Amino acid sequence: MTDSSLGTPEQLRDPNYTPPLAKAIPLGIQHVLAMFVSNVTPAIIIAGVAGFSFGSPDSGAMLYMIQMAILFAGVATLIQTIGIGPVGAKLPIVQGTSFAFLPVMIPAMIGAGTAGLAGLMTGVIIGGIFHFILGFFVGRIRFALPPLVTGLIVLMIGLALVKVGIEYAAGGAGDFNRGKETWGGLSNWFQAGVVIFVTLGIKFFTRGMLSVAAVLIGLIAGCVVAMAMGDMSFGNVARASWLEVPMPFKFGFELNWAIIIGMCLMAFISAIETVGDVSGITKGGAGREATDAEVTGATFSDGLGTAIAGVFGSLPNTSFSQNVGLVAMTGVMSRHVVTIGAIFLIICGFIPKVGAIVQAVPIQVLGGGVIVMFGMVAAAGASMLSDVNWNSRNMVIFAVSLSIGLGLQQVPDAMAFLGDTARILLTSGLLPAAFIAIILNLVLPEEIG
Repeated sequence: MTDSSLGTPEQLRDPNYTPPLAKAIPLGIQHVLAMFVSNVTPAIIIAGVAGFSFGSPDSGAMLYMIQMAILFAGVATLIQTIGIGPVGAKLPIVQGTSFAFLPVMIPAMIGAGTAGLAGLMTGVIIGGIFHFILGFFVGRIRFALPPLVTGLIVLMIGLALVKVGIEYAAGGAGDFNRGKETWGGLSNWFQAGVVIFVTLGIKFFTRGMLSVAAVLIGLIAGCVVAMAMGDMSFGNVARASWLEVPMPFKFGFELNWAIIIGMCLMAFISAIETVGDVSGITKGGAGREATDAEVTGATFSDGLGTAIAGVFGSLPNTSFSQNVGLVAMTGVMSRHVVTIGAIFLIICGFIPKVGAIVQAVPIQVLGGGVIVMFGMVAAAGASMLSDVNWNSRNMVIFAVSLSIGLGLQQVPDAMAFLGDTARILLTSGLLPAAFIAIILNLVLPEEIG
């Protein structure tokens, strides 16, 4: 039940209402705690597969990407909550680094090192511009995106990433980590298991802010165990500076068409996810359907936030679904509460020591948190699918889309006749599954004899 001291029921359903500051600040920080780990994880994963992660001579690039992920999540959230003309939904939507793009980015960055970042960031910028353009059309195509399509896409994102969680818990993804003698060892799995165990305990046996920050507290517990086992060092934290200003085009500019096409196509997937998040937040927080202006503004904001992030060396931004659930749980629809959280993120984003602390987390400890996070993404997709009328027609659409998408993910060399660019896009699994589901949903008759 919502705390009545926050405001009347009518006020709490109003995005423009500001609760008393003494309550608004903790609520804003609560939003940051709910998304913080998820926000920095994609940067760590990309650094890992590219080969400049933990222990690498080039790990400073990962530290910078972590900082930019924090900073530009705050900037993108401000654009979303405050708005710039038609840009921004002006709703309590938290932006953060998107998991959805990882299935395309990972194969493109395997073993690429820091040299691959120029092409990646250029793709992020161009993909962000394309995402912004989608805002002009997304309101008109909402009819083609029922829960069957959006739920399948979110489920596929989770299924595409669960492998990463297992690899991290074992000691890290990529040949750089697999070559270590400790990879797959009991100590790695013990530390990952501590994170999972503590996360579940905090999530289900506490309430309020503690429960919301369960993954973060689980990671802290895992770090304590890792320190006791001699697997964690804070040396880089002491060496990190207190202030760093973001540098435009820090990693250069390079046209990599596989990444550019992948980012543009995945922008469409991200836009579909955002439609679901905006609808979820208005239903859960205000008890109404989202307007076309809100959906359009949110899509504009996604694209602009992503393009700006790419200029300064960060990964694509999108709306964060876990914070949508938090709005429904707290009953506070105020966008100004989320604005407070955005300001907190921006402040942290200018302080490299924050990123250095994140960088110090052992890969296997992060793996425990990633297993929970990516599993929750898949579970969110399954929850969205619960709204589907499971008649024969919809079961066929789901079965064919899932089989082809997941199959291509698991057998990436099945289409050897294709060029590298097309193969990277198709074997992500997400794009073919989404395309097939949308087309079949539009062309198949409502009733099957």
